[in-house]
Amino acid sequence: MSWALPLPFSHRRSGSTDSVVSIGGTGDFDSVGKIRHPDAVLKQIDGALANLEMSLADEVCTLGDVVRVKAFCTSANADEHWQVTAALARLLPADPAPVIIVHPVPLQPFQGQKLQLQALAIPGWRSATDNHVVESKVPEPVASLFDRPVLTQGLRAGEFIALAGQSALTAHASAPNSDGIAQTHETFARLDSILEQLGASFQDAIKKEGYYFGTTMEQWAAMAEVRATYFREPGPVATVVPCHQLWPQGLLTRVELLAMRATRSGFNKYIAREDCWPDRVWDWPIPVPYRQGIRLRNTIWTGGQVAFEPGTNSGKAVHPGNLNEQTRLNMRYIDDILRGFGATTSDLQLLVCYFESDGLENSTVQFAQTLADCVAGPLPPLTLIPQPKMHSDDMTVEIWGISR
Repeated sequence: MSWALPLPFSHRRSGSTDSVVSIGGTGDFDSVGKIRHPDAVLKQIDGALANLEMSLADEVCTLGDVVRVKAFCTSANADEHWQVTAALARLLPADPAPVIIVHPVPLQPFQGQKLQLQALAIPGWRSATDNHVVESKVPEPVASLFDRPVLTQGLRAGEFIALAGQSALTAHASAPNSDGIAQTHETFARLDSILEQLGASFQDAIKKEGYYFGTTMEQWAAMAEVRATYFREPGPVATVVPCHQLWPQGLLTRVELLAMRATRSGFNKYIAREDCWPDRVWDWPIPVPYRQGIRLRNTIWTGGQVAFEPGTNSGKAVHPGNLNEQTRLNMRYIDDILRGFGATTSDLQLLVCYFESDGLENSTVQFAQTLADCVAGPLPPLTLIPQPKMHSDDMTVEIWGISR
């Protein structure tokens, strides 16, 4: 039986480029878009995974081809968070397992939903020889939940590299340092170690996605300045958004990375990428090395677009507080970036959208309708993450995408 999002217009469940298969936010939906097990997060896992497997089949892939699964999960507490992580680890292929990220969110896009799964896959990677994995033991108090009490922190599937979300918490600590700057440095030390074990470095990063506690641009800037010191020009595209929960309590930031690195005659090699930054597209209000759009192996990655003034680094919002108009502007920025590579919005294979919401399903549908108005043809695979609040009172939405 097929499944669909409860949206009144056409949308695709899966997409692909020359280098990666992308599956948008997949939940425990039936064929008419209703949640089979409303408000029961653990019961929604099996249905969401079955739908994910169905979407992968559209791209001639299986769960064995997945390199990263990201679960946006509305969990009641840290114990439930670990139960979700363990369930996914049991149900997904192992030796090595894909990277599993369980990101807590207070809101979901649709009524009764508690979990949505987003996946990236590389067809046939398990049969290749150039695969490497970095694993870590799960904390002892929750080890009994796992059949195999280890988690993949970094996976290199040929050229493609995925890192799980890293934070300042050690396996033996009960609480992290309370200083966000110190936590950021500790987080990047962990990312650096994993990349090194996979034969890569920060310069190979193509996408950085991170989270921080705070609802002002000043709170964002303090940790952003630290994050930026770990990259040099030309850096990856980046998306960093506020979060409202992280387990365990006390974490102030977490960062995920995607990267690509080639092997030639046994040596690791940097893969050159093209970048595009149209004059009209905004710049950050602090000096950072990130790009707005890069193309690598015929896959285009865009940075998280926000409604800053066009062509400046003023950091001033356009249409402050207006979700509909800011969404349209963000999508025009994405269109500008894609056109610089000879692509259009009809080439999008994934859109990841963080948007301010009251948490009602109707608000999600209205937001998705605005997206549909901005995209040529059916909507690409979507991951929709409603937020109680974004970066500030003026900023209501951030959107990034993958295109071919």
